[in-house]
Amino acid sequence: TQISPKEGWQVYSSAQDPDGRCICTVVAPEQNLCSRDAKSRQLRQLLEKVQNMSQSIEVLNLRTQRDFQYVLKMETQMKGLKAKFRQIEDDRKTLMTKHFQELKEKMDELLPLIPVLEQYKTDAKLITQFKEEIRNLSAVLTGIQEEIGAYDYDELHQRVLSLETRLRDCMKKLTCGKLMKITGPITVKISGTRFGAWMTDPLASEKNNRVWYMDSYTNNKIVREYKSIADFVSGAESRTYNLPFKWAGTNHVVYNGSLYFNKYQSNIIIKYSFDTGRVLAQRSLEYAGFHNVYPYTWGGFSDIDLMADELGLWAVYATNQNAGNIVISQLNPDTLEVLKSWNTGYPKRSAGESFMICGTLYVTNSHLTGAKVYYSYSTKTSTYEYTDIPFHNQYFHISMLDYNARDRALYAWNNGHQVLFNVTLFHVIKTEDDT
Repeated sequence: TQISPKEGWQVYSSAQDPDGRCICTVVAPEQNLCSRDAKSRQLRQLLEKVQNMSQSIEVLNLRTQRDFQYVLKMETQMKGLKAKFRQIEDDRKTLMTKHFQELKEKMDELLPLIPVLEQYKTDAKLITQFKEEIRNLSAVLTGIQEEIGAYDYDELHQRVLSLETRLRDCMKKLTCGKLMKITGPITVKISGTRFGAWMTDPLASEKNNRVWYMDSYTNNKIVREYKSIADFVSGAESRTYNLPFKWAGTNHVVYNGSLYFNKYQSNIIIKYSFDTGRVLAQRSLEYAGFHNVYPYTWGGFSDIDLMADELGLWAVYATNQNAGNIVISQLNPDTLEVLKSWNTGYPKRSAGESFMICGTLYVTNSHLTGAKVYYSYSTKTSTYEYTDIPFHNQYFHISMLDYNARDRALYAWNNGHQVLFNVTLFHVIKTEDDT
């Protein structure tokens, strides 16, 4: 399934159970499904085709029934001949050899009609089933046509908007979830070198679907911007930014309109505003290894991984003080100050990639074929666990893997392919009594 910017939610029902939990039934159709004229015309055309099919089958049924009656008569004659033949054969010594032979030849000519008779019986049953299915389909299509015709387009549009609002109210009651499953990938585009990054802003408005594209892991300062996923796929570039510094690695993130990246050959983090084209902040990440001291398994100066989730902005890196194991730091998005850090026991150089979801770091065991989410660390409880969540590394070499909280998807750069993975989270519904 290809990603389309036109996808949206529609709610068929939304309610609360006696415990205050929110229950929603939704589908995600195209935004223009409510166009009564086009859909009505399509339904009318489909109904006409079904009616034409029904008439054709009725003609076929009449022909088959006529032939069927003829074959039934033949069957009766054959049964009579067969009985006579038995009688004659029992008494054949009293008959002339010539008459016996003629009768036997006549019977041999009729024997091939037996399988034909059986086939007519089967066809007659099949046509009866066809007629019943056509009758049911016609009734369903007529009902749908009548239902659509009963509503005005504006009325339907308002109903959809109202239901969409109710859905968003329900979604707000979802607390952070635990990763349960990764599915995909969906290949969005094939472009660039073997290594790179692409991303959208998780804090952007619903109408803002800009995509940013940063090819290669070093010796580059050019960021390409596209207005939407569709423009990104078609190559319709809207703007180009020339950063004041080269970046290191592929682990950049766009967050609330600004690009956060690791300055080349340093442990300095840069905050760059796309709106003003200026550096808004820069800060050294104390003790963080850089320039392939503590990269992921694939190298590429991926020492410092910047990421964002539902809880804010994060940096994942390693230090000598933590024996080269992963350190997680939550950052102030404005000043880049470290708010709090957690020392894990997972070696940074043994990790394939990592990403944050709801304050939990998920680490893959490899960047190659057979990769899976192998380890997770919760900053809420300061505890870790070993996991076994496989995912399909379709193009065999992942050099960027980041979670987007708005899309609830993983963005990945997979050997020159820009792909998306869907994630399944285990959620707990908040009630009014929860604090």
